[in-house]
Amino acid sequence: MRLISADDISVTLGGAAVVSHVSFIMDAGEIVTILGPNGSGKSTLLRALLGMLPVSQGVVTRLAGLKLGYVPQRMTVDHSMPITVRRFLSLPLRVDDAAAAAALVRVGMAGLGPRQMADLSGGQFQRALLARALLGAPQLLVLDEPTQGLDQPGEAAFYRLIEEVRHDTGAGVLMVSHDLHVVMAASDRVICLNHHICCEGTPRVVSNAPEYRALFGLGTQGALALYQHSHDHSHDHTNASDHGHSHGHSGGAGDGAKHSGHDHA
Repeated sequence: MRLISADDISVTLGGAAVVSHVSFIMDAGEIVTILGPNGSGKSTLLRALLGMLPVSQGVVTRLAGLKLGYVPQRMTVDHSMPITVRRFLSLPLRVDDAAAAAALVRVGMAGLGPRQMADLSGGQFQRALLARALLGAPQLLVLDEPTQGLDQPGEAAFYRLIEEVRHDTGAGVLMVSHDLHVVMAASDRVICLNHHICCEGTPRVVSNAPEYRALFGLGTQGALALYQHSHDHSHDHTNASDHGHSHGHSGGAGDGAKHSGHDHA
């Protein structure tokens, strides 16, 4: 099931082109990461895809009635205003105790409802954000730099949890990140962005693409080793008979990286 598609979109902010000529599709059950350095337009693209920013060119199409769950970049909790995990889960919409408890169990935080948000570890805090995002049974889970501040084992644990959520719910997962470690191996498809799409494909192929190395350097080949994820199993993609990711992404790259043709000096 197609959740979002974008056809040749550009976004201009303050007279400057932040995102240029991007085409993109997102299907149910996929884990897709938009990867790029700081300032590359990742968050701008994400907001445009979700309808939070207007596009200056092209068209974005979203599934009618698409239900979203959003995990923001790490939030800061005001220690002068205590709030428990349970109360946090009822912001902005109140949820009953059973739903809150089930969400905490889902993210590995059973029994932590009474704990203060300010007392959570970094990994627990991100899991609480994820629990709140899952309460609405989203069809698309959106995560914007979800592991900022976590160490590599914490990142690995969080991304394993995302894989479990995808497996159990069938939701699509769209992530934005600039880290080069676990996120590469936690994704089905990676899109390298530097205002335009430099390359896209499976993590293994993209990590060897010249465009990827031009953006991130040559010392990134250990990224896949930290948390090895098999990409050969089926995820029941509606429009794909195998896991080669030939979703027709503006060029039918299949398992190979799709290159933009831009020259990276």
